[in-house]
Amino acid sequence: MSGPEPPARPSQPPKTFQKFVARYPVLGEAHQRVGREVESLGPLDARQCALVKIGISLGAGLESALRSHVRRALEAGATHEEVEQAILLGMNTVGFPRTVAAWSWAHEQFERDAGEGKSPNVDAGGHQR
Repeated sequence: MSGPEPPARPSQPPKTFQKFVARYPVLGEAHQRVGREVESLGPLDARQCALVKIGISLGAGLESALRSHVRRALEAGATHEEVEQAILLGMNTVGFPRTVAAWSWAHEQFERDAGEGKSPNVDAGGHQR
């Protein structure tokens, strides 16, 4: 099997992001347009882009962004093991504490998605079936 099936419904952006975009729709659209353009400029697919962005979020210490890209990676077909490897690759570059924190955030997201029924191949404890 190549990875988990996509969830039944796409994930929603965090509420803070939704509020910001509601207040500043032109900025929200510009942000999304740049993201779409950048992703279309190279050979990486959505799963690979999300895994790279997990690494970037880890390096920058951005919890909310990391969780968002974990959701996106899983929606694009990444496995928990691929997400974990993307995080573990940061160990020698950004250090043990940041890597462990990111690993923890990812597992909290796995559990949250499983609890919301967004990840059909994951049990309520966040473990892949």
